[in-house]
Order: sequence, then structure tokens, then C-alpha cells
Amino acid sequence: MLLSSSGSRPLRQTAGAVGAIALIALGAAPAVAADDPAAAVTLGKIAPIDGAKPGSSVDVPVTFANTGTAAADKVWLSYTVTRGLSHTELPSNCLRYEIPSYDEAPSRSEAVCEFDQTVEPGTVYAPEKALTLNVLDHALYDRLRVVVETTEPSVDENASEPVRGTAPAVELAEQPDATPGTPGADHPEWDDAEVQVTADNTADFKVTGDRLKGAVGDTVDLKVNFTNAGPAWVLRDGGTPVTKVRIKMPAGTTVTKGHGYCDKVATGIYECGTSQSWEDEGKGENYTFKLRIDKAVPGAKGSVALAGEPRPFDKNTADDTAAITLDATGGGGSTGGSGSDGGSDSTGGSGSGSGNGSTHGSTGGGASTGGDSTTGGGSGSTTPDGDLASTGSSATLPIAGASAAAVAAGTAAVVVARRRRAATR
Repeated sequence: MLLSSSGSRPLRQTAGAVGAIALIALGAAPAVAADDPAAAVTLGKIAPIDGAKPGSSVDVPVTFANTGTAAADKVWLSYTVTRGLSHTELPSNCLRYEIPSYDEAPSRSEAVCEFDQTVEPGTVYAPEKALTLNVLDHALYDRLRVVVETTEPSVDENASEPVRGTAPAVELAEQPDATPGTPGADHPEWDDAEVQVTADNTADFKVTGDRLKGAVGDTVDLKVNFTNAGPAWVLRDGGTPVTKVRIKMPAGTTVTKGHGYCDKVATGIYECGTSQSWEDEGKGENYTFKLRIDKAVPGAKGSVALAGEPRPFDKNTADDTAAITLDATGGGGSTGGSGSDGGSDSTGGSGSGSGNGSTHGSTGGGASTGGDSTTGGGSGSTTPDGDLASTGSSATLPIAGASAAAVAAGTAAVVVARRRRAATR
């Protein structure tokens, strides 16, 4: 611990005396009462909007009350909508901001309206003309968020430059027959509500498969696709994937590299999600895998199918499934070695002197050369995704048995020949 010099003690004593005087002064000053008069704002109920027709417009009737004990000199109302809705011509006391998609939130449009007039306590107010929203052709499950506050709202840092409305300014009007809502305790200076706006629209979710071709031992690329063919975009609640896609791999193959949005749920079966909780019309996801062809299975076929959340908006079910076909060549021979994330297989040992040695499959390679392919021991190899490669039965024991029989027969022939020569002597 560092010691202070003696010269600093008077300064400390002086500072201590000043601090004591300040504390006494604070103690003598009257405390601010927690129940001093203050304004508080509370929104009225806003009903969901159902069955909106694309191409039409809807009104948004908003009321709020000053549920505090003092008047507010000014209030702001903000209206934020998702991309299936847009603002109509705004009053000149409103500014519009466009906010792009970021941080797992879809793009949105926000209108902030300033009302420079006194809002009395115990009184319900509403804009003298309700704000109107356009229902766009791609609307389906959209959201409207309304906020009322007594302090100027902050603007999203990613928002565009504001555009001021061109229609005549709108003022607040008292609603004498309305009953003020129950105030919220957490934030009396602001209140908000989120409203669902559901349009009478459809969205066609569809999947496409793939056609694969290769030789036993090859590693091939599989690419399947999910698309929202529209016309509506689809937004799910709470970070839920828009849909799930279940992919079943063709028989005789092993996944050596999967896709980041896909989880293995069974041997050769994967379930894939989406990158966001919404999908714009005309957009989708591509799911890519690397498959090693372990053996040629006649008519081998996999599948792609939509799964997950219900899709009442999807009236076309004919494109909800698709096939994955595999045309494998190589006579059904099996391969040795284990797959890697890069999709390459290891190579086997050298061929035998009789010319029937085998070459284990590598990426891009074909069937074995010099005759039928053989494996080094018949045990399956495990890929990084956990699939057990189908390597077939081992031919090592039959070959070893045949070799032993040949050696025994040769030995017997030599013994007989020697005995015959001895007999002729």
C-alpha cells in the first residue's frame, strides 16, 4: 500500500470538511416525493385485423389516456409495420423511416407522429383521423406495433433518412365517452401494443429433389431446395423456423458432410430448418450434402418432404415432396476407408501378384481395376456425421482358403513325383 505524503493531509482534511457540509446540506434539502404529479400514458385496446384483402387498405383506430396526475405538454404516436403492409399518405406532423432487416428481425416501416398539444390527466384521446395502412399483394401474417410516449422517441440506428408526410397535419381529439385503460406500472411514460394483421392470401411452399450419378467409391454433391413460391411472404412467431424439410438419403450411400441447418434424426435421414423465422416470396433455402456411394443398389431412391409447422396458407400439396434418384455403377462392389469432411476416401493396399489387386474408391474415382473389388477386412467405416458406411462382406477368408488349398495340392504333387522317380531307379 502506498503511503501519502504529509503535505497532502491538510488537503484531505479540507476535502473531508467540504464533503461533510455537502452531506448536511443534502440532508436538509427536501426529498422529491415519489408521488409528485406526473403524466402517464396508457393505450386502449386495439383489435386484431383479420381477413384483410391484398390491394386494399385498413384503418388503425388508436386511443390512449393520460392516466397520470399531471398534464403532458406533448405526446408521440409511432406505428411500425412489417413488410406486407405499408403506410398511406401521412400527415405533415409525421415522419416515416424505413428499417432494413438485421439481427434476426425482418424489414419494417415506421411512422412517428408528433402531437404538440396538452394532454390532460384522466382524459382519453385519439387522432382526429385514424392512420391508414395499405395491404400489399404479398401480405399474409403481418404485425403492427403502436407506441405512445411522452418523450421524443429514439430512432433505430439502421433507419433511413426520415420522409415527412405531405397530408394536412392531424390533431388529437378528446373521446369523452371512452373509459381510460388500466395504467402499466413499469413504464408510465410510454405504452405499446402489438397487433396481428392477417391477410386473405396464400403461399406455395415447395421442394425440389436431385438426380445423382456416379461410380461406387465416388463422393457426389447432393443439392435439394425449399422455395416459397408466393404470392405471400410468411412470418412465424417467436423465432420458429418457417418450415422444416426432411431429407432421406438413397440406399447405398453415406453422408460424409452435412448442412449447417440440418440435424440427423435417424440413419440416412436429416431434418432441416430455415435461416430466419420468415421467408420472402420467391426466396428459399438450398441444402447441400456430400454423399459417398458405397454400393450400387438398383433403383436406389431418396426423398425430400416438407414437415414442421402447419401450413393452412399452402393450398398446393402436389409439390410438397420430391425424389432423389441415384444411378450408381460399379457392380455393387463395396469400398474401404472412411469418409472425411472433405468427401475423400482413403486408398487401400497394393494389388496382389496375380493381377487381381483392388483399389479402394476415392473422390471422383471409379470401380476397382484388374477384376472384382475387395475390401481390407469387411468392417464398416464411420463418417463425421455418424453414418456407418455399408462395406459389404469380406472376401479375404475365401481367398485365403483357396490359397491354402492350392499350396497343399502342390505339395502333394511334389511328393508323388519324387516317389515315382525313386521307384524307377
